[in-house]
Parts: sequence; structure tokens; C-alpha cells
Amino acid sequence: MNLLRDNELIFGRLLRIEEPHLIARYNKALDAFGVPQTKLASFEIDRTGFSPQIAEELEDIQYLDPNGVNRRFIILTPAQIELPVVHTAFSNTSQLVYEFMMANARAINAITIKDVVYGEIEEQVNQVRDIEDLLSIVQVEFKVLSAEDLLGKAAELGRLADRVKHEPDAWRDDALLNRMVALARETGDIRENSLVPEQVVFRHDAYWTSHFGGVYIFIDRDTTTVIADPATPGFRRSRPWQVSYLSKDDPARIFRFLAETGRIQLPRASWIERSNYLAHRGEMVLLDLVRRENPDTDFARVDPVWLQTWTHRNAGLVAGEGSIPFLNAAVREISQTGRLKIEEIPPRLRFLVTRADPEHPDAWLTNRLISDFVPSDFIARYVFNKQGFYKDYERYSDAWREYVVAQLKTAYLRDKPALRKRLYGLD
Repeated sequence: MNLLRDNELIFGRLLRIEEPHLIARYNKALDAFGVPQTKLASFEIDRTGFSPQIAEELEDIQYLDPNGVNRRFIILTPAQIELPVVHTAFSNTSQLVYEFMMANARAINAITIKDVVYGEIEEQVNQVRDIEDLLSIVQVEFKVLSAEDLLGKAAELGRLADRVKHEPDAWRDDALLNRMVALARETGDIRENSLVPEQVVFRHDAYWTSHFGGVYIFIDRDTTTVIADPATPGFRRSRPWQVSYLSKDDPARIFRFLAETGRIQLPRASWIERSNYLAHRGEMVLLDLVRRENPDTDFARVDPVWLQTWTHRNAGLVAGEGSIPFLNAAVREISQTGRLKIEEIPPRLRFLVTRADPEHPDAWLTNRLISDFVPSDFIARYVFNKQGFYKDYERYSDAWREYVVAQLKTAYLRDKPALRKRLYGLD
């Protein structure tokens, strides 16, 4: 993974923490969690406060996520809202923390001037033992604390101020007034700088979780759909009247579900030709064939002419695999008729010519699911399914790793919004 780390393709864009007072605040939060303090003079954190360097120091990558639920968070600065989340058991953790920080920006800005904000994203279950536990998570509540108890002191000051407003003789109580003065010295004027987060409950909508080898849960108005390994505990047994269960190895039913719920764009000239999507898919498939057939190829030499020559020399292999002839035929069909007859395409190949509807709220999650059926497209895997990409990467040859890293730096990192817009229609 060193090559990924050196090129900021793993643990990239994190915030370096090296100021002694911030490290001390971080350690106070670790103490509160019962986690050993860090001895590092500097480390990096993501949006949730997770640090890969501290995880390595503690030899515990789960130190902020011990049971894969009720994720802990540590907020040292409002700037964390701009960071990615690099380690989580739930795909929507990043969005939930973003929404919490946005909704409570004033309080977080004020508290982090003097203190650290930490706590748990409470998910109504303490352990995930089966699908029922996952289905029980319909909302999350941010349980928020601060090391110097600024939150508690601000709440107490607010209660005392209310007494002065509403109890006729409260202003004569010297002890009460002295306590208010003492609290105000620490919290400041809470009328101007709110120190208490106002919104802490958020809906837990569609998501992917790493539990049981990977489970997708999609929420629609009348039903919930679970996509998982049929061996997952509770599969087809938990809430069968409410939940539709799909095997993750059943591309036909999964594709039908995505199409019927409006989560995907079927292959039409209106977006296919503008995005050059099929050409991209074809290049990914062809490169994957090359690396599987000749893993020690000098990929630095690979360019369109080299690929064309290799294709001619390996025509039997390319024809036997089937994806390239299919994509070539799809390009011709779309140029002539403007569409493909999806019912005539073998189920697994349908995902090659499909993308998530960029207007659907579940677009990112849907593209992640599609990438499971097109593992040859390492760019889509990296963009939407980093956990899957990192597992793939561990099986790559050294030569292929270097090529993939170079391509991701050139095609994606150089201008991420442009690539996401062109290929997937995402702003």
C-alpha cells in the first residue's frame, strides 16, 4: 500500500495535526473512550477524527469503531468538514458527519476555539449479529461531549439564565448570579456564541456496510431491499413482509430492481455518446485482459496503438471473453437506433452499459453496486468503492499496480469533478 500512500490514493487529503494543544485535546478524547493516548508528535486525521498513523501506533484500525457500529468521532477544528472519511463500516458515515457539522456549525466553531468535540454516532444497536440489527437502524443520534465540559457548562448557564428571566426573585440570589458569572468566563456569551448543538438526530437512509462481507440496503416508500450473500444471518427471514431480499450473485434480479426503481440510466445515445462511456468501459476490459494474460507486461509502453496490436494478436482470447465484441456491437447499435434492447443482453453484461441516474439520491451507492459487477473498471472501483478497490489492489502484480496508480493520478486526481461529470453525470 506504500505506492498508494505516496501518491495520496489512500489516506490522501487528510489534515495534519502537530500543534501541542490540539494533540493534548485529541488525547483527552481518547482518554474518554478508554483508548491509550498517542505519543506521536504529529499525525493526520479525516473528517471523523480517525488517524491512520494512530491506528498503526495502537495496532488497532478499529480504535474509533470497535464494534462496527456506534462510530466514535473527534472534532478538533471546523476544517474537518472538508476532509474525506477514510475508514468506516458504513458508506453513509461521511454524509452523516457532514450533515451534523453543517447543521451545528456555529456551536462547533465556538467550542473548538477552546475545546475538543467528541462522542458517538449512536445507531440503536450495540452489535450487528444479523440483518435484523441492520434494519433496526432507521436514524442515528450524535451523542456529543467536550473534554472541558463546555457543553455541560453552556447548558447549565442557559438554565440559570432562564431562571433569572422567569423567576421573579432569582436576581436576588447571589449564589446563582456568581455561578452565572463564573460559567460565562469559561463559555463566553452563549447568546452570541451557541455552544450546544441543536440538531443531533439524522435519518439513516440507503447505505452499504462491510458487515457479513458487504450488504446493501436501499429504502423506498413501500419496501426495503437488501442485497447480500444468502448465507448472511437473517437473510429472507427478517421482516419478510416488508423487506425484499436479493442475492448479491443474482445480476438479473438486481438489474431489474435498479431499473424498476429508477436508480439507473439505461443505455441511450443521449448520455452514452456525450460521455464516451462505452469506449471507457472497453478500454478497462481490454487492459484487464492484458494484465490477467500477461501480468508482467511493461505497462509503461501501453497506448492505443499498443492495445490495438495486442488485440489483433490475441483475437481468439478477446472473442472468447466476449465483452469487447459486445461493446463494439453496442456502439454500432446505439449510433443507428439511439438505444439498446436491454432484455436481449445477458444479465451480467448489462452493467457494462449502465450507470446510476445522476439525479437519484442513491446515485453514488448505485454506482458502487454497479462496480461490483464490473471489477475490471478500476477507475469506477476507486471512485465509488474504495474498499473493493483496495482488495483488488492487493492481488495486483507490481507492474499493474504502478500502471493503475499512474492512470488514477492522470485520469482522476488531476480533475476529479470533470471525470465524475463526464462519465457519470455527477456534479
